[in-house]
Amino acid sequence: MSVILVTGSYDHEIRFWEAWSGICSRTITRSGESGQVNRLAISPDKRLLAAAIHKKVNIYEVGSSSSTPLITFEGHTSNITAVSFHNEGKWLVTGSEDGTIKIWDPRSSHIQRNYDNEAPVNDVVVHPNQGELISCDQAGRIKQWDLSENTCTHELTPAGDIPMRSVSLASDSSCLVAGNNKGRCYVWKINEEGSSAPRFQAVTKFQAHNKYLTRVLFSPDIKYMATCSADTTVKIWSVSPSFEFRLDKVLQGHQRWVWDCAFSADSAYLVTASSDHTARLWEMASGETVRQYNGHHKAAVCCALHDGAG
Repeated sequence: MSVILVTGSYDHEIRFWEAWSGICSRTITRSGESGQVNRLAISPDKRLLAAAIHKKVNIYEVGSSSSTPLITFEGHTSNITAVSFHNEGKWLVTGSEDGTIKIWDPRSSHIQRNYDNEAPVNDVVVHPNQGELISCDQAGRIKQWDLSENTCTHELTPAGDIPMRSVSLASDSSCLVAGNNKGRCYVWKINEEGSSAPRFQAVTKFQAHNKYLTRVLFSPDIKYMATCSADTTVKIWSVSPSFEFRLDKVLQGHQRWVWDCAFSADSAYLVTASSDHTARLWEMASGETVRQYNGHHKAAVCCALHDGAG
């Protein structure tokens, strides 16, 4: 499968889609099992799908038709809000409303690390160097966790205690963006550890949406950033080399909240998931919907796309 496109929903189902035809090629039904699907991540080698389902993570085989997970990670005591793979698939990180961030071994399902964030975690991303994590939380904080020292090494609180909803790191680790519940985005230039400049240097902030913001995400080529919102839109921001953000397009078509998005590897397409039960594929150049994915019976709240090299 060259293009893997997956969505998760409050209807408890996970659906795989043929990106270009819009046909649902596989449905993971979870009969007799409760819990909504919160986040999805595809392993770098395209072999595994990690699905955060309420308090646990199920790992499914992408190439299989089975609805039975290969392995299940259990240990969080509340909703899991974030899930990401190490770039070689060596480990998986999760963040939860239980206030912890955990690192798991995908082969054994053992917890390798456990960080106490002391407030519900809303998002976690892996730094491109694979040695650090960046998280954001309900208390309005953004933290950097050093995996070698096993501690939180930096903390940012740009807007007091307004909850921080989502974080995204540029693929070259030059820049960090965080978005909060009030629709504001905060941008930091990331300097080398040990340089005279601060590790996180605030460069700008701007109002992306007037309603609740759900996701911020850099495109792989770092030329754009997408923001998703309760206002039913996705906004595309152009990013200059000096980290100036300018509104480039407003993607309109979803009828209700937009919860999640994912870029194609070449940054030419964006997938979005919405409370209107659908997912959409957008062409970045035109800002138009090129495909709609219909099949979920309730809100589609998460999506994952992997069309790069396996």
